[in-house]
Amino acid sequence: MSEKALAYLKENRDQLLQKLNDFLSIPSVSTNSENKQDIDEAADFIVTYLNEIGFDEVEKQATGGHPLIYAAYNQAGADAPTVLFYGHYDVQPVDPIDQWDSDPFQPEVRDGRLYARGSSDDKGQVFMHLAVFEAFMKTEGKLPLNVKVCIEGEEEIGSENLYEVLHDKKDQFNADFAVISDSGMVAKNQPTILYGLKGFTGIEINVSGPDHDLHSGMYGGAIRNPIMALNHILASMKNEAEVITVEGFYDDVEPLTDEERKLIAAVQGEDYLESTGAPDTASEKGFTAKEHTMARPTFEINGMYGGYQGEGTKTIIPSTATAKITCRLVPGQDPEKIQLLLEDHVNKVAPTGVTVEVKKEKLSAKAYKVEPNHPLIEKAAQSYTKAFGKETVYVRMGGSIPVVEWIEAIYNIPIVLLGFGTPDDRLHSPNESFPLDSFDKGMETLVYYWNEVTEK
Repeated sequence: MSEKALAYLKENRDQLLQKLNDFLSIPSVSTNSENKQDIDEAADFIVTYLNEIGFDEVEKQATGGHPLIYAAYNQAGADAPTVLFYGHYDVQPVDPIDQWDSDPFQPEVRDGRLYARGSSDDKGQVFMHLAVFEAFMKTEGKLPLNVKVCIEGEEEIGSENLYEVLHDKKDQFNADFAVISDSGMVAKNQPTILYGLKGFTGIEINVSGPDHDLHSGMYGGAIRNPIMALNHILASMKNEAEVITVEGFYDDVEPLTDEERKLIAAVQGEDYLESTGAPDTASEKGFTAKEHTMARPTFEINGMYGGYQGEGTKTIIPSTATAKITCRLVPGQDPEKIQLLLEDHVNKVAPTGVTVEVKKEKLSAKAYKVEPNHPLIEKAAQSYTKAFGKETVYVRMGGSIPVVEWIEAIYNIPIVLLGFGTPDDRLHSPNESFPLDSFDKGMETLVYYWNEVTEK
């Protein structure tokens, strides 16, 4: 069954790549209201393609925001497993546009990479699944398993309406397991099983002092500076050893086992210094950079502002200061509890002379982890290795995908993260791209995998 589908993908590669280019040419930026028509066009593209493939049911479902695409193929029989495939068709804004080497919505191939916004995140990877479904239907007249499709248009704005849809339409979307391709590999052409994701939460700290900016000569020494007060608070939350000093922060952290440390050590992936340009790594005491990134919680200041920002000097005591903080969490940690611990710490160490307010981030997610030796994971690893010709490595990722937690919580099914991106794809940045090697070998992996999961 695999050989015919693989041959179809190879023989029709140019037409499939052109179809992907048509998809990428639609500026489906979910954050901008002026792109609403483009969002609808991208959703309609998927609806049309799913109908062309031959899915039994295809629906463009209204939500409180951008439409969600549901489709189902039910002809594989009651004995065949049912997979829920999730992806998203919306993309990030392109700013700053002057840093792109080509038009972000005019796809262009350079040096074996397809450059366009959404080429990796996530239109390119969504399209690969649809193309593989097409290959099976065109050559065999059927898919090897039952399939349900969930492709949303709000992932880049926090999937604001997805949880409600998945919860309220549980019977419609229910499946035996889920597959998501919205992630990547540790290096180009290095097949990678992602068996864990970090959770996510955050807060914003607002410090207020005088009701207006003050002359620093007249009031310095009498009125507390809100920026200095904020710095005092922030400096008390993590030390130079990269250890988070908020009381109770680590209480529920699931320990990193010796076996997992061996898995992480075996990964020959990204060179952090080369890819970031940083002068050195900085990780939690007792853990390597890879261990900290993949499997230990983090605390980061994402932005900090207050006072004069212009050229030269303005001698003031500013009236306000703000810091935005996010934490990536590991299994065992509850996002809401972490927010409360952060808030308690801030209130405990806040100096006198200022008013401190803590705002909690609305979007949070728990960490996710599946056992690396789960049969569905082992079959995914075998399929990767067969397509890429390299042994598959196992990693946990520092990023967060909230839909993973929601699917696990609502459906209680295994989730397989089959990603084909690379560290060089420049997600959310100018010159986003996707390797054509990943496009070709990724589809080959999917062909093998859909056949593997149907075998007893």
